[in-house]
Amino acid sequence: MATVLSVSGSPSATSRTARLLRRLDARLTAQGHDVIPLDVRTVPAAALLGADVEHPAIVEVGELFARAEGVVVGTPVYKAAYSGLLKSLLDLLPQYALAGKTVLPLATGGTTAHVLAIDYALRPVLTSMGAAHVVQGWFTLDKDITVGEDGALTVALHAAEALEQVVDRFSATLDRTALLAAAG
Repeated sequence: MATVLSVSGSPSATSRTARLLRRLDARLTAQGHDVIPLDVRTVPAAALLGADVEHPAIVEVGELFARAEGVVVGTPVYKAAYSGLLKSLLDLLPQYALAGKTVLPLATGGTTAHVLAIDYALRPVLTSMGAAHVVQGWFTLDKDITVGEDGALTVALHAAEALEQVVDRFSATLDRTALLAAAG
């Protein structure tokens, strides 16, 4: 099975986006994939904002991207675009950091008016970074994601089912890619 890097571009420590990604990580792990979670907010701000590509944390993140066969990129949508935190990280990676990789873009936001942020803001960047295949992404409304006082995540049934289908298609694409690589 594939190694998957699961990247949360949310700057919030209590992020619904990050919690949702960790839930999807569990599904991918159950399907046999090795999932590595990465919360970009844990990367030193000085390295990100100072564009310090030689900082050990940035080098380590670059190595995580290089090691992965698949990448899940999750972000909250702010002002019709993916987060600035995610943009800061993507800008520091090598131009073709996603070369040969299968990528699943996911976004969360407060209104369906932001659904196009995946296809018009995030997808072009992922493609320009050499992604071999950017699978159909998914946008989940904030109102469909709730976090209880105990920290438990609840996703509205219709949203949970849609996310599971998207993740399953991503997983199947990773499996097919691995089979083709083994045969070729």
